[in-house]
Amino acid sequence: MSTIEIQGLAKSYRVYQKKEGLAAAITGLFHREYRAVEAVRGIDLSVEQGEFVAFLGPNGAGKTTTLKLLSGVITPTAGTARVMGHVPWKRENAYRRRFALVMGQKNQLWWDLPAAESFRLHQHIYRIEARQFERARDDLTKMLGVEKLLSQPVRELSLGERMKMELIAALLHSPEVLFLDEPTIGLDVVAQHAIQVFLREYQKQQKVTILLTSHYMKDIAALCRRVVIIAQGRIIYDGSLSGIIDRFSSHKVISLELANGKPPEDLDRFGEVLSLEMPKVKIRVARAGVPEVLGNLLASQTILDVSVEDPPLEEVIAALFTHGDAMENDGG
Repeated sequence: MSTIEIQGLAKSYRVYQKKEGLAAAITGLFHREYRAVEAVRGIDLSVEQGEFVAFLGPNGAGKTTTLKLLSGVITPTAGTARVMGHVPWKRENAYRRRFALVMGQKNQLWWDLPAAESFRLHQHIYRIEARQFERARDDLTKMLGVEKLLSQPVRELSLGERMKMELIAALLHSPEVLFLDEPTIGLDVVAQHAIQVFLREYQKQQKVTILLTSHYMKDIAALCRRVVIIAQGRIIYDGSLSGIIDRFSSHKVISLELANGKPPEDLDRFGEVLSLEMPKVKIRVARAGVPEVLGNLLASQTILDVSVEDPPLEEVIAALFTHGDAMENDGG
């Protein structure tokens, strides 16, 4: 049995439609109009023990809603889910002690107290034995390099330092499943890298199952082999990171360094010219046409250097999000 099993999971909300104007506001006191918002639309997903899975999608796609459902924060409209055999929205204490949820835009630490005090509170909430607590705290603070910050009020810490403390608090009870919602949002490059290194090492050591949402492709590339993409509340891709480019990218980029200082007049017949900074040229070419275009270029031009690359991952992901919206609008 998989660690996470989801079948037909759906969540919809009724949202009040407020209209402009005084008359409409008065009417709204007695007769309100609502519209249905389907945040998650019948998704199926299976995650094995020890997997580190990226859960991607544009804003409003249903990522955070799904994590809240799996954490038992909200209940579904339809469908089923089991995490380590537990139904999350039953909110059993036995389940609460086996998972953790970290949201990059939410704080679980006391703002005016040192992180060490919040850690002690977590020890009592999760009933962690003293030696186990001290060992976990010391190991985690050492891995994240924050041993000297434990006595400092959380409000005095940098954003990156606070996120490290949030991770420590979430991991003190050694959860078997970890849900991470934008853990590096707003962090600078150095802090992002530190979090990535920690998560990779911790997951390797503890074999914890992790479901991660992030808008930073560097997080995904550094940590996850498997990627699940959700758009309009539906899963539209489940596979490897490299598979996204292979499946959804329609073109490649040919970079050239020409021997002479003058580009050919008919350069655009080879493909879309992305940049022209002589002697270097970049051309976007349909994947199927790359061999023919390369042959024509080599036959007609004196070329010092040439490379063929996939488009940037961010570009492909953005196109895929749009593709998901298009499929939804077409009823696909």
